[in-house]
Amino acid sequence: MAAAAAGAGSGPWAAQEKQFPPALLSFFIYNPRFGPREGEEENKILFYHPNEVEKNEKIRNVGLCEAIVQFTRTFSPSKPAKSLHTQKNRQFFNEPEEHFWMVMVVRNPIIEKQSKDGKPVVEYQEEELLDKVYSSVLQQCYSMYKLFNGTFLKAMEDGGVELLKERLEKFFHRYLQTLHLQSCDLLDIFGGISFFPLDKMTYLKIQSFINRMEESLNIVKYTAFLYNDQLIWSGLEQDDMRILYKYLTTSLFPRHIEPEVCWGPQLHTLTHIQGFLTGPLNLNDPEAKCRFPKIFVNTDDTYEELHLIVYKAMSAAVCFMIDASIQPTLDFCRRLDSVVGPQLTVLASDICEQFNINKRMSGSEKEPQFKFIYFNHMNLAEKSTVHMRKTPSVSLTSVNERRLLKLSSCRVDEDEEIIVKAMSDYWVVGKKSDRRELYVILNQKNANLIEVNEEVKKLCATQFNNIFFLD
Repeated sequence: MAAAAAGAGSGPWAAQEKQFPPALLSFFIYNPRFGPREGEEENKILFYHPNEVEKNEKIRNVGLCEAIVQFTRTFSPSKPAKSLHTQKNRQFFNEPEEHFWMVMVVRNPIIEKQSKDGKPVVEYQEEELLDKVYSSVLQQCYSMYKLFNGTFLKAMEDGGVELLKERLEKFFHRYLQTLHLQSCDLLDIFGGISFFPLDKMTYLKIQSFINRMEESLNIVKYTAFLYNDQLIWSGLEQDDMRILYKYLTTSLFPRHIEPEVCWGPQLHTLTHIQGFLTGPLNLNDPEAKCRFPKIFVNTDDTYEELHLIVYKAMSAAVCFMIDASIQPTLDFCRRLDSVVGPQLTVLASDICEQFNINKRMSGSEKEPQFKFIYFNHMNLAEKSTVHMRKTPSVSLTSVNERRLLKLSSCRVDEDEEIIVKAMSDYWVVGKKSDRRELYVILNQKNANLIEVNEEVKKLCATQFNNIFFLD
C-alpha cells in the first residue's frame, strides 16, 4: 500500500511518521431474494471484488451486511443502514433498485509511527472518512453503471441473472480501478456541472451551430456542447447530463489529452487537431469499424438506448446522441466529419478569442486569500477555486474539508449563514440561499467577524454579481 511521509507534526518521532490514505478493501453487489434457503447463499452474490477472495469469506461478508440491514430495518423500516463504522474500516450500503444492494468497504486512513523502541505503531484515523462523501461515491458507481448498461432489472429481463453478472463483471472490473478514494470530497456530494461563461452573441452562434447540425444530421436525438471541459449546451435531462459530464471530464477527455485523437480527413486542410474521440480509428480505412459506446438515458420514463458520438476540435467537443437501433455507417461518419469539423474549429476559435478578451478585462490572476466552492441545486452548476485542474497542488486540507462538510451537513432547510473560526486560524463561511450554497475558506488569522463578513460580500459581488444571496 502506498504511503506518504507526514508533512506535519512535532516531536522527535514526527520524521518517522508515515501516512496511508483510504483504500478500497472490497466492493460487492447482492440480492437476498436469489438465495433465500440454506446452502444457496452463494446465489445471492452477483459481483464481488476482489474476486480472489475465498467463497466462504464472500458468503460470510455478504451475510453480515444483510444481517446489519435487516437489523436496522427494525428501528427504521423505510431507512435502513447507510454505513457501519469500525476501527479499521467503514462500510457503505446502497439499495439503488429494490432488493439489489451495493456495498463498498473502505479502509480507514492509517498513520504509522515509530515507538521509542523502534517498533511501528499503527493508528487508524476512524473519523477521517465522511459518510456523505463516500455514500455519494457509491451512488455514482451505480449511476455510471446505469449510463452504459441500463438498470439491473433490464439486464434481468434481457437475459436473467447470468447476463446481469456478466455485465457487472465487465463494467466494475475496470471502473473500480478508476476510483481515487483519497481525493473524494465535497464536490462528490454535489455531483455538479461546471458551466463555461459566454457572452450572448457567442452563445447564439453555438445554438445556431447545434440547430444546423441536428438538421443536417437528422438522426441526432440529443446534443451536448463543451469547451475546456465545461458545459455550454445540453439537450439531455439534468440527471443524465450530470453523469455523462462526469464520464466525459474524468474518463474520456483525459485519455485524449495527448495527440492520439482519431484523425479525420480534414486534418490535411486544417492546422488544428480534430477528430472522433469515440468511433472509427481511421476514416480513410474502408475496413474501419464504426463502433460507438451505447448509453441509456431517461431510464425512469421512456428508457432510451443511444449511440454516443463525441467529436472534438481544439478545445471544443460536441456529443451527438442517436438512437441505438440505427447503426452509423462509415459514410455517415465521413459526412459528419466534413460537416462538423470545419464549423466546430471556427467556433472553437471564436470561443477562445472571447475567453482571452474576458481574461484580459478581468485583470491579472492573483492568488486570492480565499478558496470557495459554490453549488446551485436548480441547474447543478458548480464552481470551485479549490479544484482547479490547472493547479493540482491546490486542495482542501483534511481539517478544512471536514469544516466545510460539517457546515454542509448541519444546514437546515431555511436560508442561513454560518461562520466558524478553525483552530488553524482559518475562517470557514457557509451561506445557503434559494437552493444555492457557497462555502468559503479565508486565510486571515487576524481578521474579526465583521471583516470576514465584508470579505465574503466582496467575493459575492465579484464572482456572483448576478446571483441573489440573502444578507
